[in-house]
Formats: sequence, structure tokens, C-alpha cells
Amino acid sequence: MTEIDYGQFHEWLQQARSAAPDARWELLRRFQEGWGYEPTGGERWEREEPDAHKTYVSGLKAGAGAGSSDAPVDDEPDDVDPSLAIPAALDEWWELPFNSFADRWRLYWTNPVWPPTVRPDPTGYGVAGGLPPENPFTGPSEDLRVCVFMAEDQYCNEWGYPAARSHLADPPVLVSALDDDEQEAWVLQSRSVSEFFLLLAVTRLPAHYGWTVQEGSTGPEVLARLREKLRPMGLLPWRELGARTEFFGGPDVIVAHDTGYSDFELVAYGRTGHALERLAETLGVDWSESICEPRSHHKEE
Repeated sequence: MTEIDYGQFHEWLQQARSAAPDARWELLRRFQEGWGYEPTGGERWEREEPDAHKTYVSGLKAGAGAGSSDAPVDDEPDDVDPSLAIPAALDEWWELPFNSFADRWRLYWTNPVWPPTVRPDPTGYGVAGGLPPENPFTGPSEDLRVCVFMAEDQYCNEWGYPAARSHLADPPVLVSALDDDEQEAWVLQSRSVSEFFLLLAVTRLPAHYGWTVQEGSTGPEVLARLREKLRPMGLLPWRELGARTEFFGGPDVIVAHDTGYSDFELVAYGRTGHALERLAETLGVDWSESICEPRSHHKEE
């Protein structure tokens, strides 16, 4: 197996940002392939597939309002604004032949939203609000709505782009999460839609295909060595379920360091068990009894 140095990931990402859109998808393909993902050729999640969770919740609301779950469902206000363009990057992602989400969605723990729906949601389904009048993502008098295209499985977090930026081919992505003041707000998740899907793959695929070590807490000396020996990957911190996760890369390894409320402060992923053993020596820790083999070695989901 040829070694991949994820310490160079920041440079790869910068090059992809300044190149044609295909370069960003090529970086996603290379990343997925590097961790062992191969398209299954099986049934894909189609973008037009009905949202089962939304249908279920809408049925509950309709039943409660009519006093019977068998009551007919009234037409709800439309939560899609057809006057808003759908960014080209979102269409491109769905069409990728190597789209690992469409192919292996059970690895991702998220639900796609197609077409993107607006927040505030006139149907009452989406719980997040719009942007406040003063925010860093829109200008004066611009549309304050957010177009949601992806949600955490239980809809605790939603990801979307500002409606005011829907005309852009690859707009920035926001997430509904706690801000620095511990208040629910829309905060920046990724600099673009294409970068969001790359970040999503980084958070999910190594956890399935890689060798893994999980540390509930980490001493300051280990974190100092981590920042000295490994390099930031250049992605913005992943925000989900209270977590605020930064990613660092090295030879055949990626380390996720959480400064939020995740179950683990540090999780290390290796393309091989040896890569994690080498990283343990670098960080001055003993992982001899802690390294777990990849989930992909067991029954496939």
C-alpha cells in the first residue's frame, strides 16, 4: 500500500479551491479511494426519493390536528421556493458516479433534503429559523432565509446555504449549531458546498474503513505534540451534536480533536494499524491495547 501523507491535505485543498470544479470532486474521489471505498454498483439513494421522516412527521401532525391518524392530510404550505436557483455544485455531487453517500448512505448518519427547503420552514417541519438581520453571511436588505440540503439523522443539526447566495455555483455552507455564546445559531460549516461534502466524507469514511483509537480525554502535552508533529488539514471544524472537531493529518493518519461536547476528545484513524503505532510513538502515548480494526472488516452495512 502506497503511503498517503495527509499532512499535505491543506495544500491539495488550496489547489482544488483555485482550480476548476472538477478538481474538487477529484480530491473527494482520491480521498475516498485512499481509505478503501469502492463503488458497490448497487442501489443508490436517488435525489428525488421521498423524505420518509418528513412524511411520517407530517402524517402525525395531520392526524393530531384532525383527531385521527386516518384523517386526510391537508395540503401544507410549500417549503421549497422555486424562484431560488439550486447551486450547480449540489447537482454535480448527486451525479458523481463515485458518490459514496448515494451508494453507502448508512455510513453517513445524515438525511439529504431534495429539493432544498427554506428556513424558516412555513410547514413547521424544519425547526431552525432564518438568519438574524445582522449576520456575517448576507448584506443589508438581502434574503435572510437558509436553504437546507442535509440534516443529521434526528434533525438535531441542519446544513444549508444562504438563500441570498443560491445563485452561486458553489456557495458557503452553514450549520444550525451552538455559537461561541452557546446560543442556537447558523454558523459557518464549510467555505463551499463541494468542500462540505469533502468534509462530510472525512468525518465518516475513516471511521468505517480505518484502524481507530478513541481517547476520552487527552493531556496538554499530547495535544502540544499533535499540533507540532501533524498539520491542520485546512477544513473548518465539523459541527454536529455539540461537537467542534478539528482534523490533523500525517503519514497514513488523520486525527480528529474535539473541543466541544463529543464523547471523545481525540480520535485517531489509520489506513493501517502500523500507521497508528507509529503515531503513538510520535505523540508519546501507549496504544498497544487500544487500536481497533476497521469496521469494514466485519459484516458490511
